[in-house]
Amino acid sequence: MDIIRSGTRPSAKGPADYFTGTVRIDAPFSGAGAVSGATVTFEPGARTAWHTHPLGQTLLVTTGRGRVQRVGGPVEDIRPGDIVVFAADEKHWHGAAPDCAMSHIAIAQAKDGEVVTWMEQVTDADYLG
Repeated sequence: MDIIRSGTRPSAKGPADYFTGTVRIDAPFSGAGAVSGATVTFEPGARTAWHTHPLGQTLLVTTGRGRVQRVGGPVEDIRPGDIVVFAADEKHWHGAAPDCAMSHIAIAQAKDGEVVTWMEQVTDADYLG
């Protein structure tokens, strides 16, 4: 058993290549079966770039209000307690609402050592729906 104490790992800024706006990544973890995840906090208007996960991704929304979209679908609102499940290789993005921050726990599993494939940035027009 390993216990990773809260606050023992520094927060990281979401890289501009993969995020728009101010994003903080906390408590990244990896475990058995190549499962990985982190708590991610998006300031209002912040979001990921379009991306996929080879074995899908699960988001557990913990605070605030956010938005998600899969390619070809509508922008969906999300709030605390919501669980968002993206299928394997489903192109999508997620982030905060325009006027409210949002945090979620993001969990994904690696396939052949890969967890995520990053793509183009989400345009303001796509974000606003």
